[in-house]
Amino acid sequence: MELLSKRLASLSESQTMAMNAKSQELQAQGVDVVNLSVGEPDFTTPDYLKTAAKDAVDKNYSRYSPGDGYPDLRKAIVEKFKNENGLNYTPAQVIVSNGAKHSLANVVMSVVDDGDEVIVPAPYWVTYVELVKLAGGVNVIIDTTVENDFKITPAQLEAVITDKTKAFMLCSPSNPTGSVYSKEELKGIADVLAKYPKIIIITDEIYEHIIFDGKHESIAQFDNISDRTVVINGVSKCFAMTGYRIGYIGAPLWIAKACSKLQSQFTSGPCSVSQRAALVALTSGTAFHEEMNKAFKVRRDLVIKGLSEIPGLKYNIPQGAFYLFPDVSAYFGKSDGETVINNCNDMSLYLLAKAYVATVPGDAFGEPNCIRLSYATSDKNLKKALTQMKEAFTKLK
Repeated sequence: MELLSKRLASLSESQTMAMNAKSQELQAQGVDVVNLSVGEPDFTTPDYLKTAAKDAVDKNYSRYSPGDGYPDLRKAIVEKFKNENGLNYTPAQVIVSNGAKHSLANVVMSVVDDGDEVIVPAPYWVTYVELVKLAGGVNVIIDTTVENDFKITPAQLEAVITDKTKAFMLCSPSNPTGSVYSKEELKGIADVLAKYPKIIIITDEIYEHIIFDGKHESIAQFDNISDRTVVINGVSKCFAMTGYRIGYIGAPLWIAKACSKLQSQFTSGPCSVSQRAALVALTSGTAFHEEMNKAFKVRRDLVIKGLSEIPGLKYNIPQGAFYLFPDVSAYFGKSDGETVINNCNDMSLYLLAKAYVATVPGDAFGEPNCIRLSYATSDKNLKKALTQMKEAFTKLK
């Protein structure tokens, strides 16, 4: 007899993790699968950060850290926000957590009550809507199109605001689309939100340093909404430190205090050793992620070229992150003689079974016509995946 909570029953399993698991199962059986399902840089953590972690062990950073994170790390995050984003916080407004996902969960659980509406543009990262559900909130989804680079307009945003709207979520650069909002586009959104002083803005900027043209812009820079904007970030993506699990927020003091209170009961402070490595990462300059960016841009162009050779696919040109999100709906209803493709789930399973390429169905991100490809893998793997995908698509009639 299972007596699980209704809260848990409302959640969906992460399709990203599910597809990764299917890929690993095939690999364990000896199948040579190219895994494009996981959003994780294939670069190794830089040696100087490994050394920082080892030094922390040797210096006996093995006890509980302060619940909000070490003071010197929070001070370094304050400086990072100031120097890189033009944002002014005090250390008391910074909370360090066990990854950016944990930071996001803290914020959502701190501000969303039963029945509160949270506006989420689609496509969205899979966890956004699940956290809102977990908090008892109601997701209000704004649909976008590939033709509009998967970005919302100020008019779309204003059209869905009600007296129940509690928060608005934004992700730029975007997972899963790679779309990047310009300063002008963000200002248009900020000007709408400025009319509604009770709406909290949550901006996920974890991919800020993986950007190919221009520079990252934060919606938190606009004075008319900065006092109720929470910035989510971390070291996972831009320093290839996903396993270190260090994320952080810059937030209005009242939200930071709420997140601190919640975190004190859920986890206490994050890993002490990881924090020492994160401190070095955030004070070591931008050379590492600049090199990583060059590689990702080459890979992006390689994938775009490969997809352009497959008839019927529609996609935007990502300006950041390391994902492509092609619309594969032109193949719905087609078959290779064995498998009929009725939807994006069928397509991802077909590509895994016939092309040995793992992708993620787009409905996990709120866009059922698409699949997500992560190009956070080697050029060799990408070329192989694209060749096999093209052959698999060709068989669909």
